[in-house]
Parts: sequence; structure tokens; C-alpha cells
Amino acid sequence: METVSFPALDASVKGYLWDDYDTLAAHKVRPALIICPGGGYNHCSPREQDAPALQFLAMGFQVFVIQYSCGDRAGEYRPLRELAQAVCELRRRHEAWRISPDKIAVLGFSAGGHLAASLGALWDDPEVRLPVQARPDALILCYPVISTKEFAHEDSALRVSGGDGALREKMHLWDRVTPNFPPTFLWHGGADDCVPPENSLLLAVALKKHGVPFEYHLFGEGAHGISTCAQETETPDPVCRAWLSLCKTWLCRRFGYTP
Repeated sequence: METVSFPALDASVKGYLWDDYDTLAAHKVRPALIICPGGGYNHCSPREQDAPALQFLAMGFQVFVIQYSCGDRAGEYRPLRELAQAVCELRRRHEAWRISPDKIAVLGFSAGGHLAASLGALWDDPEVRLPVQARPDALILCYPVISTKEFAHEDSALRVSGGDGALREKMHLWDRVTPNFPPTFLWHGGADDCVPPENSLLLAVALKKHGVPFEYHLFGEGAHGISTCAQETETPDPVCRAWLSLCKTWLCRRFGYTP
């Protein structure tokens, strides 16, 4: 395994890359996944970085983890522009990093799910003005923050808007879904009392309304911030742990990829 970093970008990004083995002739080029950890736009949670990255690396993906701007630097679309830069960099360097340039997914947990969904919703917004190459080919949203109004995670909403009312309105993502939103896998734990499950439920309703391909799972239990739902992240949950296998099946089907 090779690790790489993006020194020229505005955010820190670490990549986990498969070595180019001669004996793996069928996997010379691989899909890629960028992980956006949660943390309320206050920090990037450690339990939502290496553990999920290694899960998808083992699946055969080239995997990247982004440390986007948080705290006082979370406003003014800064994290969104950083994530867009990272997607564009993967496409630009796809040959060097052995990436399929049309198979780049973004996975986000909690506030990182809001960041991932923001890119899915605003990649073609004329006000935000992101490169068209920044559109992900698929999104995976894990107990995501979606609302900045009803059912909002208030700290995330305040930080990502920087206190700007117009930007807070823009970041209410149910209202930003169009038919151009990327295909999406999303899941939530039913016992989440930090980011209410209505965030993902009402996003699923919006995706259905606009004809966006999606798969949605609401588990009967499961708290917030449980990542891979295993002891490795100190958040074991035998019920919600099923999200990983469900997601892998969905993502392979979307990308036409056999691990």
C-alpha cells in the first residue's frame, strides 16, 4: 500500500493507494472514494477516518480522507471548495494514481455528510461557481446533517453558515436537490438524538421526487457517530453494522465493479 498527500490543495488530504502488482491485471485501474469525517464542522472526527478508509481499501478502492476547514473557517463555502478541489485533483491525476476518472464517490459522516451532500447539490450552482469536474459520481451519506432549519444540528448550521442568514438558507439541502444530484446511498440510526433521522428521511423524499437513483436505510436503533459500528471505533453496533455490506453492494452495482 502507498500513501500520498495533496500539498498544493487548500485542505489536507491523505490517500491510501493499492500497489500496482503485476499479478492483479484485472485491477490496474480502480474506483476511488473520498471520505469526509464528521465533527459538527468543529473538527474532523478520528473515528470516521482510518477505520472506514481501510474498509473500502480492502474492497479494492483507492481511498482518500480530507481534513477540511472547521471552526471559524467553516463558512464562506470554504469546506465545499476544498472538497471540490480534491475531486478535481483525483480526476487530474487519475493515471498516476490508477483511478477510474468516472468512478469517484464521496462518503460523508454527520457534518461531513452535509459537506458531501452540499457538493452533490451545489456543484452546478451559478452562485457557488464550482468546476463541472467536481461533481461526484456517487454519494454515500452516513447519518448526515441535511437541514439548517427544522431538525437541524444547530452547531453545524451555525459554523457552516458563519452566522450568515443567506448562506444558512443556501445550506438547507432538501431544497437544493435537482435531477442532477448524484446517485446516493444514505443511512441513519433510528435512535440518533444528535442529528435527527428526519435529515436523511426527508432527503430521500426529495431524491425520489426528482428521480435521483438512491438507496435508503433507516435502522430501528443506532446512535450518532458510530462510524463502522465496530470495536475498532469503540462504537460496536451489530444492527447498524450492516450498512457497510449494503453500501458496498450498492456502490459496486453503481460502478459496475467486481472487487
